[in-house]
Amino acid sequence: MSADKVSSASREMGTEASQAKISALASQIMGLTHDDILMHLRFFDRALAQLEVKERKGIGCLATDGQLCYYDPVYVLKCYQEEPRLVTRAYLHMLLHCIFFHGFRYDKLDGEKWDLAADIAVEKVILELGLSGASLEADVEAERKLGGLGEDIGALTAERIYRYFRLNPLSAAEEQKLRRLFARDVHSLWKPAEQLEITQEQWKKISERIKADLKSFTKNKSGTEALEKNLEETTRDRYDYSEILRKFAVAGEDITVNEDEFDYIYYTYGLEHYGNLPLIEPLEYREINKVREFVIAIDTSASCRGTVVRAFLRKTYSILKDSENFFHKVNVHIIQCDNEVRSDTKITSDEDFEKFMQYGKLTGFGATDFRPVFAYVESLREQKEFEDLKGLIYFTDGYGIYPERMPDYKVIFAFLDEDENRSPVPPWSMKVVLEEDGLEEAGNEYQTG
Repeated sequence: MSADKVSSASREMGTEASQAKISALASQIMGLTHDDILMHLRFFDRALAQLEVKERKGIGCLATDGQLCYYDPVYVLKCYQEEPRLVTRAYLHMLLHCIFFHGFRYDKLDGEKWDLAADIAVEKVILELGLSGASLEADVEAERKLGGLGEDIGALTAERIYRYFRLNPLSAAEEQKLRRLFARDVHSLWKPAEQLEITQEQWKKISERIKADLKSFTKNKSGTEALEKNLEETTRDRYDYSEILRKFAVAGEDITVNEDEFDYIYYTYGLEHYGNLPLIEPLEYREINKVREFVIAIDTSASCRGTVVRAFLRKTYSILKDSENFFHKVNVHIIQCDNEVRSDTKITSDEDFEKFMQYGKLTGFGATDFRPVFAYVESLREQKEFEDLKGLIYFTDGYGIYPERMPDYKVIFAFLDEDENRSPVPPWSMKVVLEEDGLEEAGNEYQTG
């Protein structure tokens, strides 16, 4: 498309006819942009088909709500006149936000930090893809900045960048500089997942398809590492730690009235007419699932940060604090271990847990070996410390020596990040990847509550 046509149209913004001309040109630009991306990045075909383009006059930007890509025709023409590739860049930028589900978690995080982290992540992917029709003059500076962030963070996914910004707050000047380099669209239309017409599950299917197509479309080609890392983060299964703990529930008898089998009408009728003689005695016993005996093992090797470990323990405490999860008497052991067992704290009540959270200290910070914990637990069982141990959950970075023998209780290895370089967990155990943000939020709630 001729830049002269765009320049002429941008000068004619008064009459109805000129407005129609502007809309027509902007629509043509968006169509050509769509085709350019599709032609060069064919693995995005289903994503492009899902994200429809729609004109919205007066918004002064480009924005997406996960279903539609909205554009202001005047803004599109101005961008095209300034730098024709800018529109393609912004279109691809919004498409990647949708593919990586960035808008679906917006309401649960610090909005400003998540905005910036998501923008940096998708720009890293775009620069690696090397689409000539989306390159900009400022890319040299952007790549230099991404190189520095990569050294500090590792794989530049939005989740990792967000965590880094939370632990290392930016100055106002640095934040403004990063937004200038990486922001391409406006996120004001991002909404809580339940308000979106297109579900996260639909986008997940598209993302999984892209992940599969990459293997055939990019054989022996470089430039897709950042895209693959972000897709891995996007499509991995996420777990509710509350549900994980319920897997350790054991059936036990607790003295309580069984509301389902007790009829109060007959009971009170007997009391009224026959003194203290109820017609039906209440069924005092019912069987419910409650956590009774289990072990929490904490990897205190140098690679496990103290703040995250404490957040994990606070999360555990907040779940167990609910009386429905406790027997009147509990037997929980919190074992700290790096390459040897450093401490064992026995919890027999809610008060014990609260005391540990207040005064307990992390010890160790050497190399990692999982075997000492399992050997130690066996020695506790031999000493009759447990009546019926049902499970052990090991919170770790995963870089250690696993035991070979399968114990006769459930075992879960819990990690914060998915890492393809990590050795696989033993086949008799379960692996879960937890959400660090969820742990931190729960920890903050406990601290301030």
